Amino acid sequence: MFISEKEIEIRYAETDQMGIVYHANYLVWMEIGRTKLIEDLGYTYAQLEADGFLSPVTDLSIQYKAAMKYGQKATVRTWVESHGRLRTTYGYEILHEDGTISATAKSEHVVVKKGSFRPVSLKKIAPDWDAKYTEVKRCKD
Repeated sequence: MFISEKEIEIRYAETDQMGIVYHANYLVWMEIGRTKLIEDLGYTYAQLEADGFLSPVTDLSIQYKAAMKYGQKATVRTWVESHGRLRTTYGYEILHEDGTISATAKSEHVVVKKGSFRPVSLKKIAPDWDAKYTEVKRCKD
């Protein structure tokens, strides 16, 4: 299993009235982590879009464990949890500087044609990318 890591400096604008990170910002950090994972594996989401494809979220779950605050640094750990013919599930851990888990999450994505939103197999449009995901996924068949 391959795990990508990205450090995030928590900005004041990401906090709520209680002084903790507003829950929706974790989703932004997950997207930053997913983009970093893709790049670490040698691909770019921007190229996928340029080729006429998108990868929308079809399902998302997140569990909040320990609040984060302004001035802290978060580390987003991202991996390919599972990868099938049409769906890819990414796993995430968002950690405090001391390693305490702040949140865990999973997001499920499909690849679709940009104009029609018809699902398409990653294997069909990017066989090397598909093979890499199959190689590094956490859940083996």
